[in-house]
Amino acid sequence: MKRYYVIIGNFGSGKTELALNMAFDAAKKGEKVTLVDIDVINPYFRSTERKPELEAAGIRLISPNFTTSGVEVPSIPPEIFSVFSDNSDLVIFDVGGDPVGAIAMGQYYGYFKELENFEVWYVINIRRPLSSGTPENLEMIGKICGVSRLKVTGILNNTNLAHETTIDDLLDGVEVTRELTKATGLPVIGTIGTPEVLSAFLEEAKKRNIPEELIGRPFPIERYMHRDWGRYVEKGL
Repeated sequence: MKRYYVIIGNFGSGKTELALNMAFDAAKKGEKVTLVDIDVINPYFRSTERKPELEAAGIRLISPNFTTSGVEVPSIPPEIFSVFSDNSDLVIFDVGGDPVGAIAMGQYYGYFKELENFEVWYVINIRRPLSSGTPENLEMIGKICGVSRLKVTGILNNTNLAHETTIDDLLDGVEVTRELTKATGLPVIGTIGTPEVLSAFLEEAKKRNIPEELIGRPFPIERYMHRDWGRYVEKGL
């Protein structure tokens, strides 16, 4: 059955990393994948920056008009409507990292509400200033859901400091995740990290008897959203 995922979260949460990893992993399994970059707010660290790699993997990419072209005001292409009727096995929406960015999703509410296999995942990274605690994340979830008219179906812990991430970061994220699930009733879908950090975290979590429901599914990821200076020297920012 065709699956739809909307990935949301504050700036720096790592939602784009998750979206890219999900897309590449599914493509490697032979699935037809469409990745929709619907971030009309942040011009940097977005899925479209990996367009060559996505196309090489056979992944269809839909992104705002003029993205990465230097034009300051991107607009949403009507092509997005096609994902509700095409032959993709998996459709992933990488949504703008704040309520303003999520407004763009509201226009598709009529389509989303008719879907059977549809998830909205909220990614948290408590090392980011605007999502460092439970109150901030609750406020963000409320605002994003309010403007998009979509309901979050699960939470993912992606607490990190990029290449400086340690297991302590994920462990600290568990505590906020615990409070969020208690306040919202939402399940923890998973915990995200590079294979080395994630493996060490899972071992420590077992020693500490952290309940599996606060960890969810382990999501080992490759970091795609790093600064590729060679590319920028060749093509510019």
